Amino acid sequence: MGKIKPKFQKGDKVRFTGSTKEQTRWGNCSDPSKLKEGKTYVISEVHFHSWHTKIELEGREGYYNSVCFELLEKTL
Repeated sequence: MGKIKPKFQKGDKVRFTGSTKEQTRWGNCSDPSKLKEGKTYVISEVHFHSWHTKIELEGREGYYNSVCFELLEKTL
């Protein structure tokens, strides 16, 4: 059985698709109200947990719920 490759990794480009209160509260994620819906960001760190994944973004403080982003470009 092969190793499962995570959806997000450091250096990937993602687009913020918006967030509900529930998505922000899940896992005690940071408030994304200062992020712009539709804007592209680069992932600086990924934190995998048993039921959710949080990502950090270059130039932004906080840990954001990964379900609020769509993958645009993977790093190698």
